[in-house]
Amino acid sequence: MRKFNIRKVLDGLTAVSAVASASSAAQQQQAGNRETEIQETLQSEHFQLCKTVRHGFPYQPSALAFDPVQKILAIGTQTGALRLFGRPGVECYCQHDSGAAVIQLQFLINEGALVSALADDTLHLWNLRQKRPAILHSLKFNRERITFCHLPFQSKWLYVGTERGNIHIVNVESFTLSGYVIMWNKAIELSSKSHPGPVVHISDNPMDEGKLLIGFESGTVVLWDLKSKKADYRYTHDEAIHSVAWHHEGKQFICSHSDGTLTIWNVKSPTKPFQTITPHGKQLKDGKKPEPCKPILKVEYKTTRAGEPFIILSGGLSYDTVGRRPCLTVMHGKSTAVLEMDYSIVDFLTLCETPYPNDFQEPYAVVVLLEKDLVLIDLAQNGYPIFENPYPLTIHESPVTCCEYFADCPVDLIPALYSVGARQKRQGYSKKEWPISGGNWGVITQSYSEIIITGHADGSIKFWDASAITLQVLYKLKTAKVFEKSRNKDDRPNTDIVDEDPYAIQIISWCPESRMLCIAGVSAHVIIYRFSKQEVTTEVIPMLEVRLLYEINDVETPDGEQVPPVPTPGSNPQSIVPQSHPSTSSSSSDGLRDNVPCLKVKNSPLKQSPGYQIELVIQLVWVSGEPPQQITSLAINSAYGLVVFGNCNGIAMVDYLQKTVLLNLGTIELYGSNDPYRREPRSPRKTRQPSGGLCDINEGTVVPEDRCKSPTSAKMSRKLSLPTELKPDLDVKDNSFSRSRSSSVTSIDKESREAISALHFCETFTRKADTSPSPCLWVGTTLGTVLVIVLNLPPGGEQRLLQPVIVSPSGTILRLKGAILRMAFLDTTGSLVPPAHEPWREHYEDKDEKEKAKKRRPVSVSPSSSQEISENQYAVICSEKQAKVISLPSQNCIYKQNITETSFVLRGDIVSLNNSICLACFCANGHIMTFSLPSLRPLLDVYYLPLTNMRIARTFCFTNNGQALYLVSPTEIQRLTYSQETCENLQEMLGELFTLVETPEAPNRGFFKGLFGGGAQSLDREELFGESASGKASRSLAQHIPGPGGIEGVKGAASGVVGELARARLALDERGQKLGELEEKTAAMLYSADSFSKHAHEMMLKYKDKKWYQF
Repeated sequence: MRKFNIRKVLDGLTAVSAVASASSAAQQQQAGNRETEIQETLQSEHFQLCKTVRHGFPYQPSALAFDPVQKILAIGTQTGALRLFGRPGVECYCQHDSGAAVIQLQFLINEGALVSALADDTLHLWNLRQKRPAILHSLKFNRERITFCHLPFQSKWLYVGTERGNIHIVNVESFTLSGYVIMWNKAIELSSKSHPGPVVHISDNPMDEGKLLIGFESGTVVLWDLKSKKADYRYTHDEAIHSVAWHHEGKQFICSHSDGTLTIWNVKSPTKPFQTITPHGKQLKDGKKPEPCKPILKVEYKTTRAGEPFIILSGGLSYDTVGRRPCLTVMHGKSTAVLEMDYSIVDFLTLCETPYPNDFQEPYAVVVLLEKDLVLIDLAQNGYPIFENPYPLTIHESPVTCCEYFADCPVDLIPALYSVGARQKRQGYSKKEWPISGGNWGVITQSYSEIIITGHADGSIKFWDASAITLQVLYKLKTAKVFEKSRNKDDRPNTDIVDEDPYAIQIISWCPESRMLCIAGVSAHVIIYRFSKQEVTTEVIPMLEVRLLYEINDVETPDGEQVPPVPTPGSNPQSIVPQSHPSTSSSSSDGLRDNVPCLKVKNSPLKQSPGYQIELVIQLVWVSGEPPQQITSLAINSAYGLVVFGNCNGIAMVDYLQKTVLLNLGTIELYGSNDPYRREPRSPRKTRQPSGGLCDINEGTVVPEDRCKSPTSAKMSRKLSLPTELKPDLDVKDNSFSRSRSSSVTSIDKESREAISALHFCETFTRKADTSPSPCLWVGTTLGTVLVIVLNLPPGGEQRLLQPVIVSPSGTILRLKGAILRMAFLDTTGSLVPPAHEPWREHYEDKDEKEKAKKRRPVSVSPSSSQEISENQYAVICSEKQAKVISLPSQNCIYKQNITETSFVLRGDIVSLNNSICLACFCANGHIMTFSLPSLRPLLDVYYLPLTNMRIARTFCFTNNGQALYLVSPTEIQRLTYSQETCENLQEMLGELFTLVETPEAPNRGFFKGLFGGGAQSLDREELFGESASGKASRSLAQHIPGPGGIEGVKGAASGVVGELARARLALDERGQKLGELEEKTAAMLYSADSFSKHAHEMMLKYKDKKWYQF
């Protein structure tokens, strides 16, 4: 354990110029009359970075598969991701290294393996028998493009159709090609002169494995006899084919076509279809053909013992249904149900009771993969209700604009949020259990609770239970319901500063202990919420308007400290504004829009359900035709009853208990006479009296001139008003990320746009001469300045509601390089001093004033005793470029760390880990770093991911116990850990996908079918496709690549002789590949491999009843 001695020295340096090196041996501090020892327990070995889990809907899905025995669902995406879902809480994410789109997935049913086909013409075999699935084999096709794959149940031979119309056969045990090939020119009529197009379908006859049905895009279908290597029947149709499906008896099949028709064919009648159906076509009189419809992209044909078969299809709507939503059609007997979907259908699968294709299918549900949702339809209930989805797939219901992560929350928080959220659930779901129920949960090793809060573009906020690497929505709050909504674009008020999503959430400030919530929105509005378990109707919504754009004369601000604003309750100009905003009087004398907010608050009573209820709405208003600038920082404190926010114009503080504005200052005014910059207004304007009366709180002083005019263009103002704060940027589509960063402050534009970038309420020393800590607010700006504002709070109880809070600048100024991001405070032992807070109590228990007085408890301070706290504290300040630890009250910088020279920090958080604390930073260059506190020793520096878009910058956040997260795609949250302990326990915590389940018995053939040969015909595929019968495939056609999970995967899962055989095969496989490269040079090694091959083949014959992929 490393110790640091901090010696007393003379305070000969001012706070602005105090500099100390973190690496120097003698660290300096003024800390009273005795030496102080701070023991740091965190070392580099406590840190390790790894991804934990990914939550949310798979972004840009492209393929779907289901294992009907294991009850596992797989989804592939256009970016090469693979998501596997079992029972609720069992999820897994894998990634193909190439990043190519997944075009098809095929489970090896009940074998714990999955084959993926990618757009780069590779096949991969995944081992799902380990907690983190890995690729065992890959096969890269060199000359042909893969279009369709089919793996028959309980077969090791995978049929692969290509764009050229050929079919190759792959052994999924060794992942090698068979010499057996079905060439397109042999499959079609010899007289046909045209190419039949790519293979769009392959399947074997359910009753005869020796007959293969091949569908070509042009409309030709061929029934191929595998033994005789020739076509039995050819079925031709004028329209292009999209999909084909068998009746389970193998006597009929159905095709879906590009003109919206279905054709049903009898196997032995190839001349014309047995029946043609146009499900959505208008039947015309005089027996004419129905009008063509949109293509039917997929059809499934499922039979039931008790009734009519189901024909389920996607697409096929008539062309005159413009604007109609995508539909899934379920045809059952004479009834046809058209189920509208919210997004376009990517794929669907019918879930059936049996995995055997030659038995009655007994369908019970349909999984529909949509572009942005996953829907399960219950086929067994009338009306086909959907199942309630238990997976956290609604993160993107409205685009995520910001998020916050809280670990180690109060234990009663999650139950409280769940109880109010349970009332929000929709009704009308299927009453059956969720049918995707495979896998087993992992072991929960974490005992603390975690909550994620996401803010969305539609103004909604979602609270998620994120404990123990799972995710479940707890409660949803709609912040937009407090505002009047315009019914159409014409009704929209011309005060909007954003074209779309005027209610979007930018910043969330939440106090878990008091449950107070505060949000800042894109229309320069702030809403404060209080948590209550009781329903309440608010007659008049409490509201304040703040005029945060001040204007300057050529007269300089008077020297000296500003007069502390002392608003009295009787004459306070910032009172509640219950009436609706006056639209007629919203222009100033020169015709400019003035003194109006961007949004209109409802003036009717508002019914508020249990949960978060509005305490106060605060809106910034237009000033002389200038729109209010967006809010860049926000903080709330429940013990003080205050909320503070700032933008590039200045800062405003509101007492939400008395509903009054306490502070409304431009950033320059915060400095008083200590402004280090000589700032002149860019464009002097005429002096005009402020019309709202909200910025003349310093009576007798000259109202300064506007030094940061915003452009009238709303879009431009969004870009310019936030020079450094990235969280509020809502441009989801913009993936570019370029910011010129310079530590030297020379640009006039940059100087004049000094925004408030960080706010922190605390109980600490405000001036050098202070002997005891007091409540204050620390303010950080984008120019690297930290200013301290003193808070003089009245006593608690009834007095708190009657006497004013007095707010005054302290004159304390500290400087760092780069915009200030985060501030925190340590006590003499190096422990974190949390901001004061009030414990949560039900607000509506009793309206009696006496009860109110009792209810207000005194401000709670840090856990340290008052004696300790009076000695000294340490302020930890993190900026975009560096971190400093400053001793208080002396204001000496005792430690400094330059975090980055060439990049800048996007997110910095002071977090607890292993009963200690550290500073965690994420840089724009992709590095994640942690530093010890207070000495700022580097503990971790890992290149994690480059900043490729604004979404990552806007959503990345660290929290306690080594947890972090960010939005990896518009629909998914990626969680990671930087804790060595969590990394070690992760394997136990992850769920298992594969469980031992017995394969159901095959259907009985029956006495008569057995007697007369009417049952299913089996086929010895080994005899047909094996090397001895079909020879070797061309080496140049496909290249075998052993997977990274090869040997390890086998070791982890193998057992007994089967495992030994598998290892021998895998070793042979690897050796064979090397021999292929050196074949001409090394005849001796080839001989060795052949002898090894014979030995392995003998072992295979000995144990041929046991399948390789059962280990």
